[in-house]
Amino acid sequence: MIAGFIATLLYLGVSVLLALRLQRGALSQSGETSRRLILVGWALAVLFHAITIYGDAFTASGIDMGFFNALSLSAWLIALLLWIASLRHPLELLGIILLPFAALALALEMVLGDTGTATALPAGLQIHILMSLLAYSLLAIAAIQAMLLAVQNRHLHNHHPGGFIRALPPLSVMESLLFQIIGLGFVFLSASLVSGFLFLENLFAQHVAHKTVLSLIAWALFAILLFGRWRFGWRGRIAIRWTLGAFAALVLAYFGSKLVLELVLGR
Repeated sequence: MIAGFIATLLYLGVSVLLALRLQRGALSQSGETSRRLILVGWALAVLFHAITIYGDAFTASGIDMGFFNALSLSAWLIALLLWIASLRHPLELLGIILLPFAALALALEMVLGDTGTATALPAGLQIHILMSLLAYSLLAIAAIQAMLLAVQNRHLHNHHPGGFIRALPPLSVMESLLFQIIGLGFVFLSASLVSGFLFLENLFAQHVAHKTVLSLIAWALFAILLFGRWRFGWRGRIAIRWTLGAFAALVLAYFGSKLVLELVLGR
């Protein structure tokens, strides 16, 4: 519990530092020092978050993948992957949207995450869950980047390149990174669907048919987006709309159905 409180405070503290850095649009030496501090604080938050979720979700009797634990685990994985990506690319500003969400997900886990329904899962199903979480996390990062890209695109078209815009990478770099992340997320989403068909014997009996349909819709939308990028050079607003639309379908598949089944229907 203490580790969870520490992680929550660190997430919120780093969010404040990111907001201040964004407001200044700092690219100077002092801005680089601030960036190092942000990445160190972020790493510590991810570490304490991992300690918390390991104690709550991974028990002696199995894995507790209730709604709030799953939400927190996804937020942790997104935070971790984005932190790793930020070591190489200037993507840490995406944390302005992500890290408050991670703090909220962790707080909900600490308060509501203990469902007492931990189960031992076969290896094949664990692989499916891992692929699903990796796909969701990467495509969530892509969706967050698409949101910032939309703001950046609007500011540039309105000829208002203020401090906010100066703090972001160039538009072409943002778009290139967006499609790299989508491409990698698409690979894991494909692996998730294949493993699901292999290891889930009866989709209807396990109440995951709707999740499968929505995941397939999201997969198709991302496939069309990637094809459009390759064949027609899609970018800008088209890319942003397709990314956010496909991710919305994925959110409904991963958490919308889980929310209804567990919290509304009590299954």
